[in-house]
Amino acid sequence: MFIKKLLKIKKLHLNFIEKIIEEDINNGFPIEKIKFRFPPEPNGYLHIGHVKAIYLNFELGKRYKAPVNLRFDDTNPIGEEKKFIESIKNDIIFLGFKWEKECYASDYFQILYEWAIKLIKNNKAYVDNQSKINIQFQRKTPFEMGINSLYRDRSVKENLYLFEKMKDGCFEEESCVLRAKIDMNSSNMNMRDPIMYRILKKKHPRTKNKWCIYPTYDWTHGQCDYIEQISHSLCSLEFENRRPLYNWYIDQIWEKNKIKPKQIEFSRLNLNNTITSKRKIQYLINKKIIDTWDDPRIYTISGLRRKGYTSISIKNFIKKIGISKRNNIINPSFLEFNIRKHLNKISYRKMVVFNPIKLIIDNYSINKIEWLNAENNPENKNYGFRKIPFSKFLFIEKNDFLEKKIENFFRLSIGNEVRLKNSYIIKANNIIKNNNGNIIEIHCTYDPKSKNRKKNNKIKSTLHWVSIKHSIPINIHIYHSIFLKNFKNHKDYTKYINTKSIKKIIAYAEPSINLAKEGDHFQFQRIGYFYVDINNKKELIFNKTASIKDSWKKIQKTK
Repeated sequence: MFIKKLLKIKKLHLNFIEKIIEEDINNGFPIEKIKFRFPPEPNGYLHIGHVKAIYLNFELGKRYKAPVNLRFDDTNPIGEEKKFIESIKNDIIFLGFKWEKECYASDYFQILYEWAIKLIKNNKAYVDNQSKINIQFQRKTPFEMGINSLYRDRSVKENLYLFEKMKDGCFEEESCVLRAKIDMNSSNMNMRDPIMYRILKKKHPRTKNKWCIYPTYDWTHGQCDYIEQISHSLCSLEFENRRPLYNWYIDQIWEKNKIKPKQIEFSRLNLNNTITSKRKIQYLINKKIIDTWDDPRIYTISGLRRKGYTSISIKNFIKKIGISKRNNIINPSFLEFNIRKHLNKISYRKMVVFNPIKLIIDNYSINKIEWLNAENNPENKNYGFRKIPFSKFLFIEKNDFLEKKIENFFRLSIGNEVRLKNSYIIKANNIIKNNNGNIIEIHCTYDPKSKNRKKNNKIKSTLHWVSIKHSIPINIHIYHSIFLKNFKNHKDYTKYINTKSIKKIIAYAEPSINLAKEGDHFQFQRIGYFYVDINNKKELIFNKTASIKDSWKKIQKTK
């Protein structure tokens, strides 16, 4: 009874795809035949939306102990490059997944061609010499009857001859195509004699100049699933109305002893105030608005990695938003919430001053240097402690001081006391200004006995600081949204480019920052989380990953 109840609870937590697979197994589908694939197109870098598909396929693979193929949909030689293939593989590895077999649609060009001939022989495909405009016109709309092509009733013999001539490069691009012969009156526009092959006299990255005809996505996708014996073909919702075509194509070549793949659609991952379109990202690169495909200001997986996002935080984000059929738009602050939560556990703490002002402790000896203990991470005692130098001359943040105290300002002001992080309580006594009236020095006194005093109800603020003599200048990159706040219409995205989406500054860090290396994560106390990157000059850059403050919680409270 208890086991039945447990199984019932477990079933309630399944997403709709898992329920479909479980139902298939219950109906006799052999669990050892379950197989998945992730089929990216190698014409750009993967983005945050792809993570959902990657996570879904590979996690299902783990759940059912099933293989997952990585299959590159390289049917369009225009824009496909080896660097994109390598970046895709690196991104999947970064996310912590391993594929069973690396495949390419181009591996199957010959068999796809032979199956196309089979369709022609069965009078299910024909060569059409009409222009693209005429073909589109004849398809009409779902509420009108389509118009048959003048070439629809060509003989099998003529179609075989013309298709072979297409393959041999005898015709110019756009002079003819091979179309499936299905139903020009179908309410599903995808079934109105879709194109299977087009002529493209372009060199393919893998097959070179062997082919000058290339299969379309619709003809390739399902057939590749069938060749690899994929049991469940998972894709996003925009392919839902293509499912009848997917099934029709497979029915033409299916053998009874083979697995017939089942296409299942799920909702895409959409983030507001951003774009993930490869074409639009390429535009931003061409216009030098961003540097590369892995620019930290965009939501490619490589860009997120360079910004400091961890694979664990990204996967937790995907897990929390869940798998469903309902399209929705996610606020990027929820993604930031997940990285902040993870980085809080794994980041080493450092004190870094971004906008420095000089603070002088008048009653501290000019020759004295103290090395104070500081926790590396209060969330994890195993991170241990580090030594920080304390001296008479310090930097603090300019916005941590006001000459005259105002209501609700608890930081440093004349006559007010604060604690310096990991050290003493100080009191501001007077200031020095330059000729322009700007404060250039704050003079304070410290309480020598206050270092080990844990509690003081009068002290309401703790400030970070660095010793001027020991401070290390570091390069900081602070990123903002690539689009302005009023960005909504993706069609007019070029009008909403934020020209101030990156801020480069020099900050001053405690000396232990010298041990930093590429790939390290830090929390700069009271400021945010930062990731160590390397620029073209092999210099360390500290990219801001997220602020300390949690904007997602603020949004939820507002709601």
